[in-house]
Amino acid sequence: MALIQANFMSRSLLRTVPIQVILPADKFSFSENLPHEEKPFKTLYLLHGIFGNYTDWTANTRIQRWAEEKNLAVVMPSGDNSFYVDHPQSGSIYGSFIGEELVEITRKMFPLSRKREDTFIGGLSMGGYGAVRNGLKYYNTYSHIITLSGALHILETPDELHEGIIPSETFYFGNIREAAKSDKNPRILIQQLAHQMQTENSVHFPRIFQACGTEDHLLAVNRTYRSIFLENGIDLTYNEGTGDHDWDFWDTWIKKALDWLPLDESSAGVNSGNIRA
Repeated sequence: MALIQANFMSRSLLRTVPIQVILPADKFSFSENLPHEEKPFKTLYLLHGIFGNYTDWTANTRIQRWAEEKNLAVVMPSGDNSFYVDHPQSGSIYGSFIGEELVEITRKMFPLSRKREDTFIGGLSMGGYGAVRNGLKYYNTYSHIITLSGALHILETPDELHEGIIPSETFYFGNIREAAKSDKNPRILIQQLAHQMQTENSVHFPRIFQACGTEDHLLAVNRTYRSIFLENGIDLTYNEGTGDHDWDFWDTWIKKALDWLPLDESSAGVNSGNIRA
């Protein structure tokens, strides 16, 4: 299992950006040759929450261990506090970065599958919102969405400022009332896709895995979105479990989400936690 940090110049963000990549490409065994992995890797683009960065998932969960077990590549970018949407007024196009540029450049850098059915997006809190929004926006790229404790409330109440999180209504979304009526709002994207599906056979909703803690302050809005997803015929796996808005919950449920993805179990290679003759 390789854990890689890379930096590249982003045309969407107009600066050099870091990413962390888990790549299960270096397995070996003392007793036998492991099968050579010739197929490109299925890939999860995994987004952090507010105030976090690209190292959050590997620092706070066992994602590296589970990615190796699942033979899954995981790409973790930094989203700053952008909610992973475009901010044209500042020149930072985070939605396009996640939905297009990041996928394009990582497929050039690493042996990643180019198939929609092998490409997934997920995240927690702010990243859970970003995964839903960009997974729906770029439905031709992503086949599966994982949202853990998704901050799906952010455009549900545009007339209320979210004190302590949003310093002003324009900080993340520009005019938040206008944003609530745009494709930054997952509700709007669902309506648009549902309309397209009536006339275009090639349009399909991504499948969604949604989980939220029973003590989480975002439980109510996640239940609301459960209803929205189901009412629109989205293939949804919904879960509630004991827990709050914290890493204990996310560490548990990212494993369950990986179990849900269409992945192949892999032979374990030698590493510092698996030394057997």
